[in-house]
This record gives sequence, C-alpha cells and structure tokens, in this order.
Amino acid sequence: MILGSNFFVLWFLNLLGNRNNIKRYSGFSIGKTFKHYICPKFLIMELIKQYVEQHKQRLLDELFELLRLPSVSADPKYKQDILKTADFVAQKLLEAGAEHVEVCQTAGNPIVYGEKITDASKPTVLVYGHYDVQPADPLELWKTPPFEPTVRDGKIYARGACDDKGQFYMHVKAFELMMQTGTLPCNIKFMIEGEEEVGSSNLSIFVKQHKTRLKADVVLISDTSMISMENPSLETGLRGLSYLEVEVTGPNRDLHSGVYGGAVANPATILAKMIASLHDENNHITIPGFYNKVVELTDAERKALNNAPYNEDEYKKDLDVNELWGEKGYSTFERTGTRPTLEVNGIWGGYIGEGAKTVLPSKAQAKISMRLVPDQTSEEITQLFTAHFEKIAPASVKVKVTPHHGGEPVVTPTDSIAYRAAQKAITESFGKEPIPTRGGGSIPIVALFEAELGIKTVLMGFGLDSDALHSPNEKYDIFNYYKGIETIPLFHKYFAELSE
Repeated sequence: MILGSNFFVLWFLNLLGNRNNIKRYSGFSIGKTFKHYICPKFLIMELIKQYVEQHKQRLLDELFELLRLPSVSADPKYKQDILKTADFVAQKLLEAGAEHVEVCQTAGNPIVYGEKITDASKPTVLVYGHYDVQPADPLELWKTPPFEPTVRDGKIYARGACDDKGQFYMHVKAFELMMQTGTLPCNIKFMIEGEEEVGSSNLSIFVKQHKTRLKADVVLISDTSMISMENPSLETGLRGLSYLEVEVTGPNRDLHSGVYGGAVANPATILAKMIASLHDENNHITIPGFYNKVVELTDAERKALNNAPYNEDEYKKDLDVNELWGEKGYSTFERTGTRPTLEVNGIWGGYIGEGAKTVLPSKAQAKISMRLVPDQTSEEITQLFTAHFEKIAPASVKVKVTPHHGGEPVVTPTDSIAYRAAQKAITESFGKEPIPTRGGGSIPIVALFEAELGIKTVLMGFGLDSDALHSPNEKYDIFNYYKGIETIPLFHKYFAELSE
C-alpha cells in the first residue's frame, strides 16, 4: 500500500505525540507548548481523514458489492444469497485484519464472528450489526432496482443501504483504518448476524452458548439514526416489540356476496371494526392493562427530549401528510420514542386481484406490531392483546392470534464511560455535542446482551429518519457513510483513554 508522505508524517508525529510512546522511546515528558502545537487529537483526526480520502472510492465500491447481495431473511428463496453475504462479510473482516474469523452455523442463518485482541489488559468493544435486510416489496415503487445500488444527489439507494449494511460496514472499514494506521487502542470483537429482521431467535441461542467468547466491556451498535448531520444525536433508548398476526374466519368458504351478503358476517368487515376499536377518540390504546407498567417521563425529561430541533411543517412535507396523528397530549418526539403504540402492518382478505369479483371472504387477516416502552414486556403485552382480541370478537366469527417475535425495551445509561466516549467522538467529528434522543425502533438483542453478557450498549447510529427504512427507495447518504468511518475510530480512542 502506497500512502502519501503527509500520511507518514502524521503517523510519526502521532507516535511522538503520545505520552506513553514518548516515555518509552525518549524518556522525556510533553511540555505544554509541545502539546499545544502537536496535539495527538488533531493528528489522529487528520490521520483518519487522510485515510478515508485516499481510499474513498474503494470504500464505496465494497459497500456496493455488499448491497448487491439480496440477503432477505424473511423469504427462504434467498437462502443462498444469505450464505454468500455471510461469506462476504467474513472475507472483509479477514482482509481488514481480524483474527479467528468464522461463519458460525445456526439452526437458521449464520452469524459472522471475528476479533482482534491486542492486549488482554485493554478494554474490549463488541461490535454488533446485521447483514440481513427487509423484503424489497412492493418492487414497482422503487425508482431503481433495490439490489442495484444507485447514487442520486449524493445518496445511495438500495435495500439495506442504511439498515444495516451501510452502517455495520462502517465499523469493518473503521477497523481496517485503525489496523492500517497502527491506531487500534483497544480489543475489538465483531458479531454480525443474519436474522435481525425476523427476530434474532438463533442469535439469542448463540449468545447464551458463547458468553466467554463474547466477553466485552461494551456493545457498540450503529443501527439507529441521528436527528440530522447538522444536529448530531445519540439514542439513549429503544422501544420493545410485540409482533403478531390475527386471523378472523367466518363461513367455511368464500361466498357470493349477492346470495349471502347481509345474512352472514363478513370477516373483513368484522376485522376492520375490531382493529378500529383498539384506539379510542384520543388515539389511546384500549386493551385493558396495556399501560399499567408504562414508566412516565418526568417533566424535566419531557422538556429535555422536546428541546431537540424539530420543524413540524418540514416533517409533514417530507411525508406528504396534511396533519399528524397520535396519542393526545404528547409531542411527536414523545409519541415516536417514549410512548407505546399499536400499528397495523398489513391487512388483507377476499379478492384483491385486478377487476371485480363479488365475494364475501371466508377469512380476513392482519399483521400487527406493538412498540413497547419501559417497563412493559413483550410476553405480557402479547397475552393482553390476545385475551382482548378474542373477547371482542362477535360470535359470528372465529379468531386466531399467532405471535411471531418480540423484544424488550431498553434505556442506556448516559453517565457511563462508553456513552461519554461516544459523546466526545461525535463532538470532535461533527464540531457539535450530540443531543440525547430516544429511538422509536427496536433491536431485540440489546436487552439480551445486558441480561446474558451483563454489558450495556452504545447506540451510535448515522442514519436519518428520512432514509426510508423498510420502505421502497431506502437510502443512505454517502456523507454519512464516510462520516461514520471517521467517527468510529474516535470512539475507540476515547473509550480506551477513559477506561484507564
């Protein structure tokens, strides 16, 4: 690898600027004037920027290779693509300098593991991410093919661009940068899974079976978002999830709507009424006991949360809606981060093809997700929903509720060494201190890490809410991708320093 002369000068000055190295090699200490003019912080930032600038096209090309692999975990027909993606990730970890890299087989999709242990006395960071992606449907709504990454206006459009390929791959490339520049200050482990989008059931088994192997001081995840690049933020919590499917059955077959309509209950109509009854006039969820364990924010916490920059007109314009909707008495930030919700993710029944077919359907179904907040649990909320849904069903239909997967809500400490390291890294990289926010999404494995490994997580994401996660035309800004690669090494630097 041929690097510019400035790069080597910066590397050498960084070596000299490190107090420990100076003591080791020359026996003198750094005076105030020397530290002022040759600041290790400045040198490392310049070292990072030069590396990214020198390799930026390759860094982008590699991400595009990854995005071209359709690693959809929800659809079995993509199984071979899942395996190819796992192999790709493993190969890139090896090339970056990781050791003991392994594609670990599970009952489902494989988990990619790799590590670099430089010194057992140094702190260890466990990097988590996922290489699986959501289905791209509906395909007709994509402006360009979902698995052929396309750049428009400085943004990468592809399924998985932000969630989570673009974000976890920043960590692989940041690791490469630290290895190539000799600046890796702590131990690092990678665990990249292939089932996050379908509940991570096999990862939980893997974690429980490999506690010693996964031993670390903190988990670092980039699978979340910032308010904006102008207003960087750090998420301090995630909502939990209860995801299930409901089925309402009426007659034993589809019926002629003229012959039987008006005499037999229509499951589609009944299902619509049942779902509509799950919210009252204030958009409050009506399931008995649903809010019993919700931890309400203090007035001070609500005020701090709502101090984040927010323009409602821009928010509505981005979504092309005339009015916002949600639980009465709460702001948008509160509704999307600190309040529980119930949403219909899909609903169907009867004839939905082209043209007309006058039938009274035998069945109607819906997929429903509930986002949870402390101290709700996915198991209890699933039970409460099931009991209520069965109770409100009229005798004219039969109801079946099938749970799919869930996860628990988490809140991360803001006074930990790891959180302060993330604060310092973002402040240095962006020139502005990050705003603490609450994330509306769910990463079910975070609560498991705490329960099984006894370690907390730092949520240092670089996506944006406007990146169309799980939607057609998902995107990720190229600027955000490079910015993540620049910022992640600073986290490791400060985490190592603050841990001393």
